[in-house]
Amino acid sequence: MKKFICTLAIAVSFGSMAFAQKSKDLKVAIDLKNVKDDKVMVTITPPAIDTETTTFFIPKIVPGTYSEDNYGKYIEGLKAFDKKGKELTITRPDENSWKIEGAKKLAKITYFVNDTYDIESTHEIFSPAGTNIDADKNFVLNIHGFIGYFENKGEVPYEVTITHPSTLWAATSLVDTDNSNEVDVFNSPRYPDLVDHPIMYSKPDYTTFTVDGMEILIAVYSPTGRITAKEITPEMERMMRAQKKFLGPINTTKKYSVLIYLTNGTPTDAHGYGALEHTTSTTVVMPEEYPLEQLLATLKDVVSHEFFHIVTPLSVHSKEIHYFNYNTPKMSEHLWMYEGVTEYFANLFQVNQGLISEDDFFKRIADKIRQSKGFDDTMDFTNMSKNILKQPYKDAYYNVYLKGALIAMCIDIQMRESSNGQRGILSLMQDLSKEYGSNKPFNDEDLFATITRLTYPEIGEFLKKYVSGTTPIPYDTYFAKMGVTKATVKIPGNPFLKNNQVPLITVNPSKEIVILPNITPNEFMTNLGIKNGDVILAINGTAYNLDNIYDLIGATETWKEGDTITVTIKRDGKEETIKGTVKLPMEDSEGYHATDNSKTKLREAWLKG
Repeated sequence: MKKFICTLAIAVSFGSMAFAQKSKDLKVAIDLKNVKDDKVMVTITPPAIDTETTTFFIPKIVPGTYSEDNYGKYIEGLKAFDKKGKELTITRPDENSWKIEGAKKLAKITYFVNDTYDIESTHEIFSPAGTNIDADKNFVLNIHGFIGYFENKGEVPYEVTITHPSTLWAATSLVDTDNSNEVDVFNSPRYPDLVDHPIMYSKPDYTTFTVDGMEILIAVYSPTGRITAKEITPEMERMMRAQKKFLGPINTTKKYSVLIYLTNGTPTDAHGYGALEHTTSTTVVMPEEYPLEQLLATLKDVVSHEFFHIVTPLSVHSKEIHYFNYNTPKMSEHLWMYEGVTEYFANLFQVNQGLISEDDFFKRIADKIRQSKGFDDTMDFTNMSKNILKQPYKDAYYNVYLKGALIAMCIDIQMRESSNGQRGILSLMQDLSKEYGSNKPFNDEDLFATITRLTYPEIGEFLKKYVSGTTPIPYDTYFAKMGVTKATVKIPGNPFLKNNQVPLITVNPSKEIVILPNITPNEFMTNLGIKNGDVILAINGTAYNLDNIYDLIGATETWKEGDTITVTIKRDGKEETIKGTVKLPMEDSEGYHATDNSKTKLREAWLKG
């Protein structure tokens, strides 16, 4: 699940009442040099308005988040002026809109923007969709948090001029048309395109490389400088080259930016880890304290998912997405495709390109099946998508990454069987991209018929029965088509969680992490000599307690069998340092294995074709 004014030829000072002649463009000025009380001033020069009243909106919801976040709450002191500097009357129907009287006279509006990162305890905005204002250090400009749109004017061109300290550099896929090192000018054909291009200002720390004609930008903000773009890039480049090879000619994006914000984890900084996709970029928020190996492993899965959104919804999307209403949205019924196909690709490409084994892929799929069973398996997926902002559908949102990916997998399998291995869901998405493309949205109700026409009758039947219907998918039946059957498999467990669910640790009154006294120590513990009641003080030089216990669990996900490890414990009141190697506990799990050799060629086409 990512992220911002007048041209130099027209002098518009923030304090003066001089105004440019009205045009068809909407002009925006953002001042990042003169931050006041942790707030940034924005000035909007509107296009010509021919109605007596108009409404200025800041988004209530943005694509990719599927939550009502009300960014208007972070706008303060909005004022409207005519060309003589006289204030116009404003009323506020709700926290995301401002109704302006005498709109034909409107010459500019001004307001201040608060950021969301330093007050995350007061709201639920996902950090990669939020905003940051840290004067002279970092600005995360998710456009929807800084710039709005006028009623019926969302399709007009925007010109955004950002004044900023010369020490800060803008990481973005937008093109700066100004040569000054303190002024950036960005142009966008319409508001949805502008919102789709986040900008991160910070001290320059970035790398670039080219993959099949696409320029990739990796930009990093690390508060202490502990992590650099140079360290992250090799793994990102390896992954993205594999993704491009997997995708083939489906993509037309010329530049893609990965904006990585590393948080210090304090109460006044971001703590919602993850990423938000945009058509030509992704914004990522991760903890700076993650060990590099853990950070790279997390980025590989997170960024690969977001990158595949260049297929859908960039190249293939409905009118609900193309003409997204940021304040009274109508949601599309095809989240199974936007998020499900994307998540499936993020896993399939790794086995396809040899980044993971077939067994690893099957383990991932088995885990998605297991987790998806925790949701209502009879829920009509298209109806859920259309009503994702309402209950009970809202609580089922995470299932789009689980069952949505499994829907995509079954379509892939069925297409492979129907075509004797020649076609799969990637070729379907390529065909849909040719049929529609980024500038030709489809009607929601037409998609299934189009997919059926482009594929096989069996696919149409599958969509009707299992996606818009209420019948649970018989996964074993689809696996059998590829010669894969259910089996009990051994999987590495978590050193501190039995079956990845039951804690083997607790916290004492001093907030220290303690091995539970009544559990049977697992192989990880016995191998290192860790005993019941031991206090875990630090691992590999990182101190842990209640405040960062989830970071400890996250770190264990990157541990591999045989890795060297140093654990500082406290036993009977005395500190000890234990050095050794990681031995992961192995646990039985329901999984899948390839067992039917007569299906080998078809299975190879599915996973390697």
